[in-house]
Amino acid sequence: MITNTSLHTIHFVFVIFSLVIYANGAINKEKQALLDFKASLEDPFGQLSTWRPEDDDCCKWSGVTCNNQTGHVTKLQMTYASFGVPLTGSLGGLRGQISNSLLNLSYLNHLDLSFNVINGTIPNFIGSMTQLRYLDLEDNDFHGTIPNFIGSMTQLTYLNLGYNSFNGTIPESIGSLTKLNYLDLSNNRLHGTIPLEFGNLTNLRNLSLGTSHVRCTVENLDWLSNLSHLQHLDMEGISLAKANHWIDFILSLRKLSYVSLWGCDLSRVMYPYSSFVNSSSSSIGNLILGSNNLSSSMYRWLFPLTSNRLLSLDLSYNKLDGIPKYLGNLCNLTSLALHGNSAVVKFPDFLNNLSGCTSVTLRELDASGSQFTGSLSDEIQKFLSLQSLTLPDNHLTGTMSEKVWELPNLQTLDVSSNSLRGVVSENIGKSKLQKIDLSNNSLKVIHSKAHVLNLSYVVEYIDLSACKLGPLFPKWIQTHKNLSHLDIANNRISDTIPEEFWNIWPSQLTYLNLSSNNISGKVPDLLSNFHLYAVIDLSSNNLHGPIPNVPSTLVSLNLSKNKFYGGISFLCQIVDGFLEFLDLSHNFITGQLPDCLWHFKELKVLNLGYNNLYGRLPASIGYLAQLEVLNLYNNSFSGELPLTLNNCKELNFLNLGANKFFGNVPVWIGENLTGLYALSLRSNNFIGPIPLQLCHLMNLQILDLSMNNLNGTIPSCINNINAMVERRLHVKNIHHYTVAYKSKSSFTSTEFTGTYVDNAMVEWEGNEIEFTSNLGLLISIDLSSNNLTGQIPNELTDLHDLLAVNLSRNALLGEIPLKIGEMKTLLSLDLSRNKFSGRIPSSMSQMALLNYLDMSHNNLSGRIPSSTQLQSFEPSRYTGNTELCGPPITKNCPEDEVLEVLPFVGESESGEEGTDELQIWFYIGGGIGFATGFWIACGALLLNHHGRHAFFHFVDRKIRFT
Repeated sequence: MITNTSLHTIHFVFVIFSLVIYANGAINKEKQALLDFKASLEDPFGQLSTWRPEDDDCCKWSGVTCNNQTGHVTKLQMTYASFGVPLTGSLGGLRGQISNSLLNLSYLNHLDLSFNVINGTIPNFIGSMTQLRYLDLEDNDFHGTIPNFIGSMTQLTYLNLGYNSFNGTIPESIGSLTKLNYLDLSNNRLHGTIPLEFGNLTNLRNLSLGTSHVRCTVENLDWLSNLSHLQHLDMEGISLAKANHWIDFILSLRKLSYVSLWGCDLSRVMYPYSSFVNSSSSSIGNLILGSNNLSSSMYRWLFPLTSNRLLSLDLSYNKLDGIPKYLGNLCNLTSLALHGNSAVVKFPDFLNNLSGCTSVTLRELDASGSQFTGSLSDEIQKFLSLQSLTLPDNHLTGTMSEKVWELPNLQTLDVSSNSLRGVVSENIGKSKLQKIDLSNNSLKVIHSKAHVLNLSYVVEYIDLSACKLGPLFPKWIQTHKNLSHLDIANNRISDTIPEEFWNIWPSQLTYLNLSSNNISGKVPDLLSNFHLYAVIDLSSNNLHGPIPNVPSTLVSLNLSKNKFYGGISFLCQIVDGFLEFLDLSHNFITGQLPDCLWHFKELKVLNLGYNNLYGRLPASIGYLAQLEVLNLYNNSFSGELPLTLNNCKELNFLNLGANKFFGNVPVWIGENLTGLYALSLRSNNFIGPIPLQLCHLMNLQILDLSMNNLNGTIPSCINNINAMVERRLHVKNIHHYTVAYKSKSSFTSTEFTGTYVDNAMVEWEGNEIEFTSNLGLLISIDLSSNNLTGQIPNELTDLHDLLAVNLSRNALLGEIPLKIGEMKTLLSLDLSRNKFSGRIPSSMSQMALLNYLDMSHNNLSGRIPSSTQLQSFEPSRYTGNTELCGPPITKNCPEDEVLEVLPFVGESESGEEGTDELQIWFYIGGGIGFATGFWIACGALLLNHHGRHAFFHFVDRKIRFT
């Protein structure tokens, strides 16, 4: 017999069993939702490789977090950090659209898709995820408008849509998210006004709306006063030009500690405040007002925003001609930034105004790239707490105060690129500097028995480049055994390097630059001197001998412009794959390029130009997947270009000129190397036609196929090369590398950024010239010295931004395109030694910038068009065209000879007045008119006594007072 108790027990068990089945079904549904989500994405780094259908427990998958009791998915965190992927390289991980399968994650309360590249707009189904309490889509590539339905997600306490590509206006519905305490819409492409409904977000503690793209505006800030809990406010780039009394609203927020109003048009606000408020009422600790075009008149309203709570003040990129003394009385200010200030400021006066109690607390002063003048005066001694003094790229003059070296806490001193002069005092040894940069000044550093630069033993970073260290090598450097960064480039050192120099810093140096001196001698093996990710630059010296063995952990090695000889088999010992820049150009290196290049997976620049290397390019060159620059100019490489080179899809500079390569110009260059901005195959043995595929190189600015054996015609598709049609301002020939400088004493790290600049020999105005830093601005085509036939395609004249065209020494024929004058930016044009016929197009008279022209040795005829430019060239630029006539050559045109013979003007042979005849009638008529007018005027003066007297009295006064 079944009792009531038994029935209750059975019912309870049944309910529990049903719940378990339901829960398992729900969890399986969530697992399938995750798999569907994965299926909609691209996963190039395998971040979701643990998401496998055969695994029953999806809670163990990467980036997935579940509730410990229920097993439901509550959190998805799909960032680089969560997958263990290093934060290096370009942003991007998962790619694709957000699948609506996430709707089946009913218990999800944390969704973090930051640091990926998710395409598409935020889908509508997110509005149905009512349990979601945390949404972070930062640093993705979402675009489209922010949908209105997001205001229905009323459980949200954290909403981060920052660093995306959202456009349109900010929806008013966000004002419905009254539980939000964190809102970040920064760095998108939003425009329009900030909605007044933001005043409903009374729980906000952090509000970030800043943008560096399309600008939003604020009509008024009434809504801001409702956010009484706000602590962090970032409105960078949002125009406050119409927001009168904005200071009153800022001061009404008693908990506000961080304010960034960078680039907010503050100089255009007509009434910044309604009345002054006592400065002690401000709670702001960090205030950023940079890039607002502010003058010193702003100090009247800055006062109430600055109290003794202020720790950091940024007034950079304004027009301030000084600072008021009240800033010198901020007794807790530790950081002051004035970099990029465009008004002239006398540095001694600046220090004097800042020398109140601020001088006791200030730790960081950054005024780099400003307009400071005067000397680094003794006033600096008052700033006893100063740890970092950064004044590069100013106009400081005179000698440096000895008091600088006595500052007890100064760790970083950067006064580079000024006009300081004099001798670096031996008192520098009294300082505790860890980083010192005196580069690009006229400072003399004396090192003799009587005067040795005794820096503190803690110094780790020295940059004395472009000072006056030479002519002897500064041996005092060897006494500083904690160095990790040493730059003494361009110091006129003409000496050898002491042998013991190379043994001072075992596994310690991260940066060594001795370039652009006259240092001689051999370099020993450097295997044990350098730390991870180091840079070595010994270029532009007189070093000789075999290339030394170097650590395989280098980032950059530059030994160019020396006298190194021997082979480069040492490359096969660099197996760790960190090397990004390798320049061995301008030496005497011989042998073949070894077939071990698969080690260099990070190599961006390989320059072996101007050596004596020979043989075929190895197939392993195709493993250089990150290669941007390949420069093998002026060697003796031979053979056909290896097909594997088409794997180097990141190439933007390819210079194989002045070698012995042969075969056809590969079509795969145009098909696969589409990022090229410079292609030079000049002075080789290439044959066959110019491939039509080169027209696919949309970014190409420099095309040099000269001095080969190419035949056929110039492709008419050449106007598809967009970079030659419309100038792009991106400079592509400068490549950057970054090295972290880590301080051993303070355990802090800063980044040092170096550059590598492409260079190439270019035929320019009849001479071969090396282009370096300006190479990225050059736009040119050189097809000279080949066997090209046919006419110049009319499409060539569509390349309106070309600066130089050289088609000389071919077999081109026909007429020069009539629209060639539309190429108004041309500076150099060489069409010499072809078979061109017909007249020089009259449109060429419009080419006002033309600085070099050679049309000699063709079959051109007729008059040279009249213009300022075409008549300014030497007659030799037109020789070899027997039918050409008119200035600047001496041969007259037939119509000119007729005019010389005829004593009067008659009719032309056709019975009509010719153009030149009309001109002569004009001159005759003008002469008669002048004579008539002259005698009328003189007659009036002769006949009119008063007029004659007044006229000559006026002339007499003008002569006497001139």
